[in-house]
Amino acid sequence: MKVKGIARETLEFILSVSRSSAPNEFAGLLQAEEGVITEVLILPGTESSDQNAVIKLFMMPNVSSVGSVHSHPGSIITPSKADLRLFGKTGSHHIIVGAPYDENSWQCYNADGEPIDLPVLDVELDEPEII
Repeated sequence: MKVKGIARETLEFILSVSRSSAPNEFAGLLQAEEGVITEVLILPGTESSDQNAVIKLFMMPNVSSVGSVHSHPGSIITPSKADLRLFGKTGSHHIIVGAPYDENSWQCYNADGEPIDLPVLDVELDEPEII
């Protein structure tokens, strides 16, 4: 799926959760609808500390992801070697956020760890159904 951008509401959720998790890292997988990243899937068993966040990919349900998202406890948002290993397994778009966890402290990368532009889109998201 070609990714056109990320919903502003989804980015705000990512920044908020990253801020509230600090100094521990936050991690999840990105899901898209019609080319727009609209959801963050947090897998059961994800481990988080101030050093890293470990996503247990074997816990992933039968759904697809377009990439990953995680926070760094400081302001450096370049991918580490461990980040690059994860990038290669989870899709084409990978967001890293860092302190102060605001609209200017994140970057999207491709699977090779090269920065890519990810437009923030003002789209209306559907309310989740409660069954």
